[in-house]
Amino acid sequence: MPEEATYVEAIRSATELEMAQDPRVVLFGLDVDDPKCIQGTTAGLLDRFGSERVFGTPLAEEAMTGAAVGMALSGLRPIHVHIRIDFVLLAMNQLINVAAKTRYMHGGKLHVPMVVRAMIGKSWGQGAQHSQGLYPLFMHIPGLKVCAPSTPYDAMACLLTAIRDDDPVIIVEHRLLYYQTGPLPEDTDNLPAPSARVTRPGNDVTLVGISHQQEECLRAAAYLEEKGISAEVIDPIWLTPLDLDTIETSVRKTGALCVVDNTWTTCGAGSEIIAGVLERIQGDVPVRVKRLGYAPVTCPPTPGLEELFYPNGRTIARDVCDLVHGGNVGWTPEERANLREITFKGPF
Repeated sequence: MPEEATYVEAIRSATELEMAQDPRVVLFGLDVDDPKCIQGTTAGLLDRFGSERVFGTPLAEEAMTGAAVGMALSGLRPIHVHIRIDFVLLAMNQLINVAAKTRYMHGGKLHVPMVVRAMIGKSWGQGAQHSQGLYPLFMHIPGLKVCAPSTPYDAMACLLTAIRDDDPVIIVEHRLLYYQTGPLPEDTDNLPAPSARVTRPGNDVTLVGISHQQEECLRAAAYLEEKGISAEVIDPIWLTPLDLDTIETSVRKTGALCVVDNTWTTCGAGSEIIAGVLERIQGDVPVRVKRLGYAPVTCPPTPGLEELFYPNGRTIARDVCDLVHGGNVGWTPEERANLREITFKGPF
């Protein structure tokens, strides 16, 4: 088994590996050259590769995204780091109308091989404009690929795959995952194709947890054992392209599906996953479904309100218990301290 590393180390290692192998790869964004180095994900890269390949940028998201598109069209492979996905909104025209459509509009003769690293997160008390999970906006756009890895293994594999891709890829990184530890890929030249992974087998309900909600779904599955419910947990990893085959196979077995998102449920990734699965199996087997995600209000800044706003292992278990039994059971599990740090180490 490979040596364990943190999620942060996985991102930094993948970037360093690809920059060392491919001189076309450049890294830039707000604070990539800051002493804190984006939580450590860009540490040491400026010293090794120099300021022409690793550099900070002004607060000009649209302009710098345009620069990234120009670099990609000129033969480079830029990695553009955004310390919050909230401010990728300032670059939507460049991403949606330019980067995503270039291959199509030029008949496949031009490509935009760029990576956008976009961070999401909670629990800093930063509220409405700094805590959003906006990745479903990008899932809607043909020409953009989106992934949300939850383990160091997948963070490294996704970033390497994204850098080598000839089209734009958005990598969603949840800050609460940054210090998760786990093994890294041993063979970085032959990475797995984008697909979902079963992180815990089960028979009674399928739980799909996106990004950090993967950890909460694993906690929920442990809580559900108290009620005799066996939950199968799936990490989709790649949201576009979306591996529905793995999820469909599980739902055909369990007959119940709950998707837990890191954003609001309306028009979210959970909605897309549920709709896609139901389109495939409708009429074959009866299925109960549930979407969980942010409460339908603006992101709050206080810990007390955050407890109500974000799903957690206990609230997921409560709602999934109701889903499996087809009604309000009136059960919420007591918190268990031994489940606070539960993580998926796989895929081993």
